[in-house]
Amino acid sequence: MILASLILIPAVGGLLAWYAERWGDAWPRWISLVAMAAALGLGLWIWISPAEGAIHTGAWLAQTQWQWIPRFGITVHLAIDGISLMLILLTCFLGIVSVAASWSEIRERVGFFHFNLLWTLAGSIGVFLALDLFLFFFFWELMLVPMIFLIALWGHENRIYASFKFFIFTQGSGLLMLVSILALVFLHYHATGILSFDYFDLLGTPMAQSTARWVMLGFFVAFAVKLPAVPFHPWLPDAHTEAPTAGSIVLAGILLKTGAYGLLRFVMPLFPEAAFDFHPIAMSLGVIGILYGAFLAFAQHDLKRLIAYSSVSHLGFVLLGIFAANELAYQGAVMQMLAHGISTGALFFLVGALQERMHTRDLDRMGGLWETVPRFAAIGLFFAIASLGLPGLGNFVGEFLVLLGAFRVSIPITAAAAVGLVTAAIYALVLVQKAFHGPNREHWVLVDLAPREMSALATMVAIIVWLGLYPQPVLDATAPAYRDIATLASSLAGEAP
Repeated sequence: MILASLILIPAVGGLLAWYAERWGDAWPRWISLVAMAAALGLGLWIWISPAEGAIHTGAWLAQTQWQWIPRFGITVHLAIDGISLMLILLTCFLGIVSVAASWSEIRERVGFFHFNLLWTLAGSIGVFLALDLFLFFFFWELMLVPMIFLIALWGHENRIYASFKFFIFTQGSGLLMLVSILALVFLHYHATGILSFDYFDLLGTPMAQSTARWVMLGFFVAFAVKLPAVPFHPWLPDAHTEAPTAGSIVLAGILLKTGAYGLLRFVMPLFPEAAFDFHPIAMSLGVIGILYGAFLAFAQHDLKRLIAYSSVSHLGFVLLGIFAANELAYQGAVMQMLAHGISTGALFFLVGALQERMHTRDLDRMGGLWETVPRFAAIGLFFAIASLGLPGLGNFVGEFLVLLGAFRVSIPITAAAAVGLVTAAIYALVLVQKAFHGPNREHWVLVDLAPREMSALATMVAIIVWLGLYPQPVLDATAPAYRDIATLASSLAGEAP
């Protein structure tokens, strides 16, 4: 029941927030804040007090399973290991940050806004917990539909266009995922006579190698759209640019990670041989994303679009690490997911706060803000250099481990990916120079970060520093999970682990 509570707390909190709007706009905000804080506390309790020996033996930390539609072999199967636990903690923490970021920004239909926000978070937690593939698809759709409303109803100038584009890409990829899930289930039924959507039942499903490649490709494309990997990324810049601040934080910090999680959890273990054959293409797509996203980020004048394209670049390291398929690379991919979620979420928080004060995101209109809003500028500088991978901060740990793992697989691909570290430094420093230094040509006089904003951002600073200087607790918690994935994929593919 503890795993179901992780989903039910934000789901019920969202309903209460919507209902409580009749009593005033403050009620939905406080209810949402308390709900996400409670979910975060529950997740931390699971981390601190796991089942005895679970983390050390590689066992799942907790599992629960109930019958749902037994005729079709569908169950409510929830389970949590180190990887899903870290991503759930990230989801709950960024949920709190999203509520704080929208505290003064959202002034219309406040209750309905927080309902959609919390249901997006509840769906994301469900994605990280579900081990029945039908249930996984259910939560996958649950997290996407409220996000469409967040963009369409509370977004900026071109929000309708961005929401439709997001809808087309995500629902198209979702349909492809459903077809792939059904194909895998029917192949398993044909081979065993057992109709089941359960992850553990579907592992090792016998099928022709050509069939495995096509089914695996369906899963890969569905997850690559959400990651997003080039060339499946065109929805991302528009969605990020037009979404409200909370929407951008959730998109960058959480929803993109569901694509990476799907690749790691399902593609690698369910289709080990096909994934092994596909890894040169997937790693090449990762490098293309790293360089393409970095160069396009450098060319942007809209601050939100710059950060959006930087996400394409940073998530390219995640794709590279997942398909390098060794322990170091998996460590780096997970660390990069966590560090990117915090650092990019903080940058979107800052951009939203600046836009609320300046009513523009145009870098060419900014400048000289260091003297006007020094706290803004200092925090912005910190997270800009965190994004470029400064040693001592969390992003560096993730990218360095990915490159170490990829080096074992392909030296040319690793060398090309390393160029992304240089290009990241260019666009990050251009962001700082244009926004915070130089002359204040338009004579901006702004209010600096409020205590509410500083509290959220200071906590994010502390987390990034902790991940950079002492990542061992996270690596220890996730190690059994990715070792199990690597061992399982290797054994099913007939390779030595």
